[in-house]
Amino acid sequence: MARVHVAIVGAGIIGCLIAREMAARRPEASIVVLERDQTGCGASRRSAGTHIPRGATERFRRMTEYSHEYYAGLQRARPALPIRALPMAVVADAAHERTILERYVPAAAPLRTDTLPCRVTDLPERCAAWRISGGHYADVHGLTRALAAQLRPRVAFREGVEVVAVDPSPTGVTLRLGTGETLTADRLVLAPGPWTGHPAWAALTRELDVRVKKIVALHLDEPTAPDDGAVVFQDHDAFLLPLHAEGHWLYSYVCPQWDVDPDTVGRGLAPSDLVEAAESLRACAPRLAGRVGSARVFCDAYGPQGEPLITGVAGAERVVYAGAGSGFGYRLAPAIAGEAADLLCQD
Repeated sequence: MARVHVAIVGAGIIGCLIAREMAARRPEASIVVLERDQTGCGASRRSAGTHIPRGATERFRRMTEYSHEYYAGLQRARPALPIRALPMAVVADAAHERTILERYVPAAAPLRTDTLPCRVTDLPERCAAWRISGGHYADVHGLTRALAAQLRPRVAFREGVEVVAVDPSPTGVTLRLGTGETLTADRLVLAPGPWTGHPAWAALTRELDVRVKKIVALHLDEPTAPDDGAVVFQDHDAFLLPLHAEGHWLYSYVCPQWDVDPDTVGRGLAPSDLVEAAESLRACAPRLAGRVGSARVFCDAYGPQGEPLITGVAGAERVVYAGAGSGFGYRLAPAIAGEAADLLCQD
């Protein structure tokens, strides 16, 4: 039976950043990341990877600021990483200017403007626009795999290896693997993305009150131009994003379907998805209403307050849960990783 200092279940962007953080803080620690699929192939693969520097609550804004600086540092250190800065504007009712100024972090520096950073939609009537600094989007799948590649000399990655049972005790956490092996860790981090209710750890996460919501983002058959930027529709909690590498636009809106199964929800658009999405798109960008060609469909875990959840697990003092990105897993992943590492390093 092998033993390690830290085991991390889940090799998405959050799990990989936790491994990166722990490797930096505890150079002597043995660390293993376990993933039943391939690195970055769960929710991270389907993420729009949009960094909008805002937050509805003080904690959210604090986490956004931390992550904003983290990603900026990554870009400076490794310019080849698939993180692309882009112009960004937020659109809202003109009467909501105070909300815009309060919710966007200081680095965003909202500034009133009469034009949008794209040619595919117009400023809606009775709305105002603010240009935002510091916005970007990333190929989250590619970024996760690039970070994992850098970590591999220091961190063990076990891909295609499912954890089938978790047995915490006062002296360690024993993991039974689908390969027939067992692994014992001094500390375990559960970073399973939307698979919070996996049978191996469902008994540990049940009291966390995490729910899983469906996420739908439309792919619009409209070409992008090199200087196109993103438009955030603040009052609708939606945004338009130019996917320059793919040559089309993405439209993200709030899908209201809760308590879905991550193993079945990603099988394609349902008729209700098209109805809801079309209604949202017509309200925000009516010129694009006829350009819906396809979509990405998946889900995310949401914390009880609509914020990420990083906590020790009751009754299992050596287990930490880190996730429930609440639709913002990529944006807040560095801050989630930092808080998880804080918990792991307390003793």
